Amino acid sequence: MDKYKDVSPFVIIKSDVTRRSFIYTDRALGALDKSKHQYQQRVLIGSNGGENAAVPVSLLLRDGTSIIGTPSKTAKNPYVVDEIDGKLYLTDQGEIVEEVHYWYKPDYYDKFTSSGTPMWQVASSRPQRLDIDPNSHCHFWNKGNGCKFCNINANSTQSEKECNMSKQLTAQDVYETVKEALKQPGAFTNLKMSSGSILSGAEIFDDEVDMYIEMLQAAGDNFKDKKFPSTIVASAFSEKQLARLYENTGLMTYTSDIEIPNEALFAWICKGKHKEVGYSEWKRRIIRAVDIFGAGNVSSGIVGGCEMAQPYGFTNEDDALKAVLEEAEDFASQGVSVVHCVWVPMHGSAFHNQQNPSLEYYVRLAKGLSDLRKKYLLNVDMDNYRKCGNHPDTDLDRGNLD
Repeated sequence: MDKYKDVSPFVIIKSDVTRRSFIYTDRALGALDKSKHQYQQRVLIGSNGGENAAVPVSLLLRDGTSIIGTPSKTAKNPYVVDEIDGKLYLTDQGEIVEEVHYWYKPDYYDKFTSSGTPMWQVASSRPQRLDIDPNSHCHFWNKGNGCKFCNINANSTQSEKECNMSKQLTAQDVYETVKEALKQPGAFTNLKMSSGSILSGAEIFDDEVDMYIEMLQAAGDNFKDKKFPSTIVASAFSEKQLARLYENTGLMTYTSDIEIPNEALFAWICKGKHKEVGYSEWKRRIIRAVDIFGAGNVSSGIVGGCEMAQPYGFTNEDDALKAVLEEAEDFASQGVSVVHCVWVPMHGSAFHNQQNPSLEYYVRLAKGLSDLRKKYLLNVDMDNYRKCGNHPDTDLDRGNLD
């Protein structure tokens, strides 16, 4: 913080907590109120919480910055969330770092759709965003070609057919849940839909596009205007597919993740995407989306730091950062924002034994990506701290509004 005074201390804390992970004390878990806070039921090894202890979904800092993540049983040097004198704090080696809060539960969470589906299962909630994920299975995993940083396959116990959530999550459920959520004034600024890639259809991704159109139309029936604040995080669709999405739904912004902004490393780390589409075509499709959605209304996410995965990644942080920002600037110069999440080598992923870069690397990366949006006058509100909360660089964009 002393070295980078032009970077929000909250963003620096967020980045470090994400890269190192965190755990809860029993006192902190005891401060969770199931009637007010979002929570999950988890087995906590070594905790007095018991077999079904309630664990907060995520954390919120005092300025509205989110820390999105779950406690790790395998982290080597985690932060500790503790309750001290009636308040919750992040602590490091016993020293208080910053006050935190648990995410509050929106009003619709305890209600049900007409089909009996709990609404919280239809739409989860970040502090100011509705999240609807109609399909939880990524088809790139079907032949062992999933991205090496990802653990979605390890977390899925269902078959490809069973994981096609569009058969379980109906358009009517989506309509009713969004309608109920909107009854809470000022609670939400955006609706996001996301899905594992669906490769089937006459053209690759056609079935994925059809699913989004159905679900976005259902959500959109709750709005008077055709267009409503919304985004999808999806595969790299063709111009024809993007046009169908834009013309037939209320969708306003579009994200497709390039993941690793380096063609050679993309081929190694994102094997399925490389084989089915390829880096150059994936990138071209993202850039062509600007013609439909407009400059600044298209973004691409990267797994920041994963470009240093070994044995083929960069070995020097300066070289890695230079390469990433050069590619990000090429995107930005063509109207596409690049945003990053902090790479966490997750249990169940091929990279679970890897080491992510230093905190300083992430601070420089966040500042570099935010500065590019300012340089190219891109929309800093497309993916901001209210509409997502997962990207340290977009948290910094609050300083770019002038």
